[in-house]
Amino acid sequence: MKHNAIAVAASGTAATLLSGDRTAHSCLKHPLDLSKKEKASCNISRGSIKGKLQDECRLIIWDEATMSHKVSFEALDMSLQVLRQNTRLMGGATVLFAGDFRQTLPVVPKGTRADEVNASIKSSYIWSRVQKLRLTTSMKVQFIVMMQTTFSKQLLDVGNGTLAGEKYGRTSLPFGHMVSDLKELMNKVFPNLRNQFTYHNWLKTRAILAPKNMGVNDLNFKLLEQLPGEHHIYNSNDAVLNIDEAVNYPVEFLNSLTPACLPPHNFHPRIGAPATLLRNLFHQSFATTHYL
Repeated sequence: MKHNAIAVAASGTAATLLSGDRTAHSCLKHPLDLSKKEKASCNISRGSIKGKLQDECRLIIWDEATMSHKVSFEALDMSLQVLRQNTRLMGGATVLFAGDFRQTLPVVPKGTRADEVNASIKSSYIWSRVQKLRLTTSMKVQFIVMMQTTFSKQLLDVGNGTLAGEKYGRTSLPFGHMVSDLKELMNKVFPNLRNQFTYHNWLKTRAILAPKNMGVNDLNFKLLEQLPGEHHIYNSNDAVLNIDEAVNYPVEFLNSLTPACLPPHNFHPRIGAPATLLRNLFHQSFATTHYL
């Protein structure tokens, strides 16, 4: 019909599946830190190119919307009303939210489960005015030939919390391969790492995921120990900006801090070890490097 439409995603990974690779923050100009705001607005002026696009668009598709903070949806609502000069919800535009509440909810730094639920779109005034459409077929398992029905049911049971065998808040997944300890896990994922780490095509096809930074740091250290060559240690440059506060905040104390947005104080590189450069979005902070 030749109408304008905008497709965005909550995360960069999901955005790569869309034409144009745009996240909601990039396309709609939301503030980066929404967890500390009760109200926000999109940084788009009415006379700008983005403002004209949102004024003329007939449809906005937001993938992985269940991961986004409710303030981002309310900011879009306020901005569209101003840009389109229409006091209806979302300025009269059709907005399609796609997502699954069984997956990750909005991340609230140092927040409780209640904080995460309160940050979701279900806690927004918008939710009561949303028409809910439910998908009943799991597309993830459509191409699995054997045990298709069983695997689909197991996935749903894990997401719904109805899987049998849960004990002490832990659940043994009915699929995959279980290992007895961390050492066996590393050997399964990175077999013969000492001799194969130089093959980049082999290395980039495998990874170990951990839910907390502490587990990631422990895994990094143990895997780096398996690499040959001399072991180097580099420390971050921690200092108090106000020299009068140096007595209250000694360097040893600063080195012991492990904030979620920064890598550890000690950096343990080895020759040949892969490293990732992190670009810090907060301008008052420094760019840092992480490893493995």
